[in-house]
Amino acid sequence: MIKYFMPTKIFWGKNCLQESGEFLKKIGTKPLIVTGRSSAQLSGALPELMQILYTLDFTFHHYAEIEENPELEIIHKGAEIFKAQNCDFVIGIGGGSPIDAAKAISVIAANNLKEREIYEAEKIKNAFPIIAIPTTSGTGTEVTPYSVVSDREQKKKAGFGNPLMFPALTFCDPKYTFSLPEKVTIDTALDALSHLLEGIYSKKRCDFLFPLIFNGIKTIIDNLQPTLSDPKNFYFREKLMSASLYGGFVIAQSSTTLQHSIGYPLTTHYGLSHGLANGIVMQQIMELYHPAIENELISLFRYLGMSRDTFYHWLNKWLPKTKLNLPEDFIEHASIEIMGSRNMAQNTLKISQDEIKAILHRL
Repeated sequence: MIKYFMPTKIFWGKNCLQESGEFLKKIGTKPLIVTGRSSAQLSGALPELMQILYTLDFTFHHYAEIEENPELEIIHKGAEIFKAQNCDFVIGIGGGSPIDAAKAISVIAANNLKEREIYEAEKIKNAFPIIAIPTTSGTGTEVTPYSVVSDREQKKKAGFGNPLMFPALTFCDPKYTFSLPEKVTIDTALDALSHLLEGIYSKKRCDFLFPLIFNGIKTIIDNLQPTLSDPKNFYFREKLMSASLYGGFVIAQSSTTLQHSIGYPLTTHYGLSHGLANGIVMQQIMELYHPAIENELISLFRYLGMSRDTFYHWLNKWLPKTKLNLPEDFIEHASIEIMGSRNMAQNTLKISQDEIKAILHRL
């Protein structure tokens, strides 16, 4: 049986926020705007949103303390501000970190969650409405019910999810990605690519998602280099944002797999961006899954018009040439953490701790 649930209302295209901002009036009366320190401003999304809120006579509070891989402590602080300011919905502007933080703030405030209770799914019974305005093309979080949060004390990065965490509204305007640095453009594209591939790897995969998966992967391959060569070209930026959205549609139904689990400790302990952490293990993960999904991969590469080896050659252009040379104690600890992660439940084949160690040894 196949189930598909996507409650997010999506506004797409140039100036979509300016043209459809009045829909915010149907959501609430006072938002908490959640952003990083500068990216929302640089992208142009924050100034445009604030102008709309002023025009609609909204009062609001701006919480601009979210950094890459948001910390649980900072998110709890945001939830306290949300309640103290009497906000009734939350707007996340940015890449995955601010939007994921907005989702977490929503459910912490709505359920009065303490410390690490956010990871206890049964305690999430309510949520304040969430609005997403992405300024990168990678995470797809603007159309998923998931959030990923870092726990500094436990040196752990983990995801959680609940259908209540789907954004109510999403405004996808590719012009907000014009200001992205080259490295962020590459790494976020690798993140979107990972999501699309995981739609094939997951045991919850379904055929009706394959057109999105195949088209999304081809779109990234065809448009990443042109985007880097002409970073303010709306057409190319729109293509990458569409691939990111497809990836979000896919993992909202299929969830993520080992591909994501193995990347989290690399981010937490070595500071690799989430997309790059996924990218450096992508070839090894595909080779590991290959026996279980051989027919699906044959169909994918026939659609792409390239061989697996040609794909790997394209992928390696975007990855660092130096090795990490991970220490043995990290590999031992990380492999245990990866084996226990929730994402591992979706793998299409049984994966051993030794296989995970072998992947980490090659990095």
